Amino acid sequence: MSPGPVVRLQPAQLPQFEALLAGNALPTGDCAEQAENFFGILEGERLIAAGGLQPAGEYFLLRSVVVDPACRGRGLARELSEFLLGRAEAANSPAVYLLTESAAEYFTRLGFARIERERVPEAVRQTRQFSSLCPDSAHCLVLRLPRN
Repeated sequence: MSPGPVVRLQPAQLPQFEALLAGNALPTGDCAEQAENFFGILEGERLIAAGGLQPAGEYFLLRSVVVDPACRGRGLARELSEFLLGRAEAANSPAVYLLTESAAEYFTRLGFARIERERVPEAVRQTRQFSSLCPDSAHCLVLRLPRN
């Protein structure tokens, strides 16, 4: 079975998403309150990749891009990331930020650059993901928009 297109996650899919996050040591603390900002790729009824794009003022926070370990190597993270970044560009956002402990190298290949946490706009720093869910040791990255 081949994966479907990127779709907005439905409330009934939230437990699958949280299980995928937890299984990959990613925070789940505010998933319910941010549910409308999460998207995924399904294979049948099974969620195989997911991530989010949380608005923060005029900016966005790219969140929790995760792929089921059994489905890695198929380009799903890139497909999902490109979809989410395209949404940010369509909204005329000047930048997308993210925090990661393990995927900084991957996201720099997508055009993100490291940035000091203190240089991140206040609207982004006030999100729960940024202020309390991700550890201070997480790498902070930014992608300036529009991409060329």
